[in-house]
Amino acid sequence: MNRPPKYWHVAKRLLSKRDPVLKKIIKKFNKGYLKTRNDPFFSLCRTIIGQQISIKAADSIWLRFEKKCNKKITPITVLKLSTQSLRSVGLSRQKISYLKNISKNFKNKSFNIKDLKKMDDDLAIDYITKLKGLGVWSAQMFLMFNLNRPDIFPTKDIGLIRAISINYKKKYPPSKKFLNKISKLHYGFRTVFTWYMWRSIDPTDVEY
Repeated sequence: MNRPPKYWHVAKRLLSKRDPVLKKIIKKFNKGYLKTRNDPFFSLCRTIIGQQISIKAADSIWLRFEKKCNKKITPITVLKLSTQSLRSVGLSRQKISYLKNISKNFKNKSFNIKDLKKMDDDLAIDYITKLKGLGVWSAQMFLMFNLNRPDIFPTKDIGLIRAISINYKKKYPPSKKFLNKISKLHYGFRTVFTWYMWRSIDPTDVEY
């Protein structure tokens, strides 16, 4: 999507009033916004590849993965690739099994995006995490980047926690008490807050 989510500008104004620290970050990166993908399978593959590694490492593996798929990231393409071929791009055996499993679920239509779109955040996370290889963090990334949900707060995300620690001058990792305070302060638009935290420590936009 080449334009910000509908809630983006309202959220920026509201959060800037609530939080002077965030206000400065929003001002600095004023033209940026969360970019949305309308391809659920693409988003989930990207999320699996990005699990528990740095953004830089994930980007590098992703480029090689895309090349293997001839830039056609579809369930059929992924299922046709051998384990050896996927290993050669830098994927672990575990991540390969996750990618294959998700490909099968999309191919046989047992993963229903239409149903998912109707669910609230908690139900959607529960539904997504039933797929082998997708935990809460992966589900949250999907809700943010594919379904565009406005109030996702992924506290297991290392980049977010590091950014909060740096921007609010707290020891790493910040205490649960402080994270709860931040969560309440930005409630309703925690996706927007999270995006700006990522942007404040990374020269490129985070995408899944």
